[in-house]
Amino acid sequence: MRRILAAHAARYPHWAIDDLYKLLHQAALGSEHAVSDVARARDWLTQELGRLGPGPEEPLIDPISPAGEVVRVHLRPFFRRHLEGELLLGAFTRTARHFQGSAHCIVEYGETAAGLAREGLLRFAEDEVAEFVSRMKDAGFPAVHHSPGFKAEYRPAYRVVAHHELPLEIIAAA
Repeated sequence: MRRILAAHAARYPHWAIDDLYKLLHQAALGSEHAVSDVARARDWLTQELGRLGPGPEEPLIDPISPAGEVVRVHLRPFFRRHLEGELLLGAFTRTARHFQGSAHCIVEYGETAAGLAREGLLRFAEDEVAEFVSRMKDAGFPAVHHSPGFKAEYRPAYRVVAHHELPLEIIAAA
């Protein structure tokens, strides 16, 4: 997790504590909160692919959990490779249905982040990280949105999926 957090801190220097927590949450729990209706998920993906616009340079497949079992599939490189949206939609919805994450991992990942902050490797104070994760724990580890600044600066566009749910067409394109 140290490597992943350090990479995100370098790629997204203007991220906020909400964005750090969102990464920890997704790494631990996958996309469980994001799919309630496949038709809506399809519409959401189709609309987002249709209005991507410019954004930062990102890999197609971006591992966000220590063993690489949870990844972000970034939509700009996905679109540039002319991949079929239904492939990603299937991986995304299967992940939401089947991936069994652990809220305990959010605490563990939060401790790793606090340690990096203590070492001066994150832009956040150690106490800030620990307090934010503690507040989220008390609230039942809710999903959060990216911060307004992160949205404006980086225009995030991705889907969180379990790596084992990715079809070979997406893996091969990476």
